[in-house]
Amino acid sequence: RAKFYPMLCCSFLIVGFVYPFFEGIAWNNHFGLQDWLTAQFGAPFHDFAGSVVVHAVGGWIGLVALILLGMRHGRIRNKQPLSFAPSNIPMLALGSWILIVGWFGFNVMSAQKLTAISGLVAVNSLMAMVGGTLVALWLGKNDPGFIHNGPLAGLVAVCAGSDLMHPVGALIVGGVAGAIFILVFTWLQRRPKFDDVLGVWPLHGLCGAWGGIAAGIFGQKALGGIGGISFMSQLIGTLMGIAIAVIGALVIYGLVRKLVGLRLSQEEEHIGADLAIHKISAIAHDV
Repeated sequence: RAKFYPMLCCSFLIVGFVYPFFEGIAWNNHFGLQDWLTAQFGAPFHDFAGSVVVHAVGGWIGLVALILLGMRHGRIRNKQPLSFAPSNIPMLALGSWILIVGWFGFNVMSAQKLTAISGLVAVNSLMAMVGGTLVALWLGKNDPGFIHNGPLAGLVAVCAGSDLMHPVGALIVGGVAGAIFILVFTWLQRRPKFDDVLGVWPLHGLCGAWGGIAAGIFGQKALGGIGGISFMSQLIGTLMGIAIAVIGALVIYGLVRKLVGLRLSQEEEHIGADLAIHKISAIAHDV
């Protein structure tokens, strides 16, 4: 339902300005915030593999975008919200498991140098994935869409503290993330104006924020973690990431919407962006 080039423009501005701004604060000590957190609470904001810097920021940007974009036509019929079922469960499963396998390399190599690689990161990634899967299996009532998103929710949440937590803590963090995704995604289906097709906000925005805060809980020595982390620093850093994402998205998407618009016409949306914009069909036809 979105115009192609305006969305490319928004992506360019977000990747060029919004992400680097918060990345600079969290990972490169820009503006001295990390030094202030350390002085006040004894430890800086910690986000080992990007629960907040990557996922929460992107998820909250997505929430602003979908609100400004508006819901798909046809989501309300006979005054009742309509949910669109996934079109291809095998492809959904394949995409999920490709991400899961790649996630181990992503999380482990977030150490950025061979001497800093930790097996704990890999174990915690696995445990969080298991926690998210089990909770999704239970709460999702065997729905394959939920089952294959549960492990992703767990992996999103464990990124921040995967180098600090005890594996049992990672299991709990992943399980809570799986519950967050399923409960919020289900809630959104009853509120069609929040038309989040893939559940980006609950999966990345909320589970990423939970991961940032959870690192400050389960990274503590009292709960089996390695320590050297502050709950208050995690809370402040997470809220700052959300604030920067929301403000940046409002400015960028709001400006582009005002200047050139974000939304396809109703006719273009009806025939689909494949034909309306790219002039190709998503379905193979016999010649």
